[in-house]
Amino acid sequence: MNLSELKPARGSVKTAKRIGRGPGSGLGGTSTRGHKGAKSRSGYSRKIGFEGGQMPIQRRLPKFGFKNINRVAYKAINLSTLQELAESKSVTKIGPEELKTFGFVSAAQLFKILGNGELKAKLEVTAHAFSKKAEEAITAAGGTIIKL
Repeated sequence: MNLSELKPARGSVKTAKRIGRGPGSGLGGTSTRGHKGAKSRSGYSRKIGFEGGQMPIQRRLPKFGFKNINRVAYKAINLSTLQELAESKSVTKIGPEELKTFGFVSAAQLFKILGNGELKAKLEVTAHAFSKKAEEAITAAGGTIIKL
């Protein structure tokens, strides 16, 4: 066996339909488009959501919900993460700069400290928001809180 004898597996390669190449091909004439109507014309494109004249689903269903324009989205950072940072990187201050350098938040991202996990290290934590449980845990460990 050599490279010139290689060929694809039987039935794996199909020849493309050569549409509109005369009546002898069997795909000439209407070129698989059927007779007349908008769908047979060049340039036809169906509207998004068109259901053949039936009332489309986006018009059948009622409007609901709303987006609160005053919502403030915070990136959640747990106490367990702060404890890991304190142990592995031996830091005593944790703020936006430290979290950016360790890759937890981006430059413009607001973040909130949440109370999941256990905090043993004495830390000075600076954040945009704190949960009550997180505040209690940080102060109980002898740390301080600074809200931005």
